[in-house]
Amino acid sequence: MRTVVIVGAGQGGFQVAASLRDEKFDGRIVLVGDEPELPYQRPPLSKAYMNRTMLDSGIYLRPDTFFAQHNIELMTGAMVTRVDRVAKQIALGSGGRLDYDHLVLATGARNRLLPVPGNELDGVVYLRSLADARSVRERIDMVQNIVVVGAGFIGLEFAAVAAKRGKKVTVIESTERAMGRAISREISDFFQDAHRAWGTELLFGTTLKRIDGDDHVSEVETSDGRVIPADLVAVGIGVVPNTELASDAGLRVANGIVVDTQLSTADAAISAVGDCVNFPSHFAGASVRLESVQNAVDQGKAIAARLMGKSISYNAVPWFWSDQGDLKLQMVGLTAGHDQTVVRGDPAERAFSVFCFQGGKLLGIETVNRASDHVMGRRLLAQPTSLSPDEVAAENFDLKAYVMASANR
Repeated sequence: MRTVVIVGAGQGGFQVAASLRDEKFDGRIVLVGDEPELPYQRPPLSKAYMNRTMLDSGIYLRPDTFFAQHNIELMTGAMVTRVDRVAKQIALGSGGRLDYDHLVLATGARNRLLPVPGNELDGVVYLRSLADARSVRERIDMVQNIVVVGAGFIGLEFAAVAAKRGKKVTVIESTERAMGRAISREISDFFQDAHRAWGTELLFGTTLKRIDGDDHVSEVETSDGRVIPADLVAVGIGVVPNTELASDAGLRVANGIVVDTQLSTADAAISAVGDCVNFPSHFAGASVRLESVQNAVDQGKAIAARLMGKSISYNAVPWFWSDQGDLKLQMVGLTAGHDQTVVRGDPAERAFSVFCFQGGKLLGIETVNRASDHVMGRRLLAQPTSLSPDEVAAENFDLKAYVMASANR
């Protein structure tokens, strides 16, 4: 194997390239990105970068000198239009072609578009790319009334930044609670109270019916008949995995590019990594697609190791985080479907943890401003555990002591 081509220069694609060099791969690496930027971090776009506590120089994963020093050919602003599996080539929008011995698809995901009248008006914005973030960051200073569509992580992170900047913020969410698809009710209720204390209005169980304005948005109407002034409408209703290249090449697609435990597609010469991948997960008990830095990084390392002859089944502990105002939410494990929770700490002190169980089995731990519990939770879930709800609920329970004792058994 002499040439590895990586399509997608986000976190996952970058990690494959960097890890191949760490693994002493001495062949050709070509990293192809469709944006005109160096590979950069996405999570800060709705938080530190939006809040101007992070500059452009801090958003990049590595400076441009890194790629030359590690002999990684970085192609920016390059569109890949086709994968030819027989010839083992990719076709570029510019008309060029690249040969590969192994191809890694790191095509990521794109914003789910808001399907309502008026969605084309100026002032309707999304937050996925660095270009998006730059534009929105400048617009915030020129508006007063902001409507956020979607009370997921990105929507609430942006809402917290806007509220801190003194804007009138209204969040519209179709479900009955904030971040309800991802976290426990205890955490959800706590964050709803926090956002309301910051001055944000939260509307649940309703959707956007239309967006009004001449050339620029001026107001929105919800499905329950409310009319809300809006100078800016920020849409955060999820993403769609970019699977078209894989599908057109005859690879299996089902809510992502389908891979095995080795992160390989049905074509042994093609792997896939990151937000675009549907992979078997021990923690989910099924195949799953995850959107997180941890997943992209760990999968990138696993693919690089496999390409260098190490047989590694991907089974990293999933973890996530979200910074909203002065609150750091950290999650380890996959807690969807839990039927019992145990709270440790005091929400009134703005520092607590929620242990989530299903049928008595620990699925994961959600923490607010308790980094130690999160770190210990990652160590705990990396090994088989029989920790029970009763043990966690005991007055003298100490998670760190339990994890240390478990490691020594």
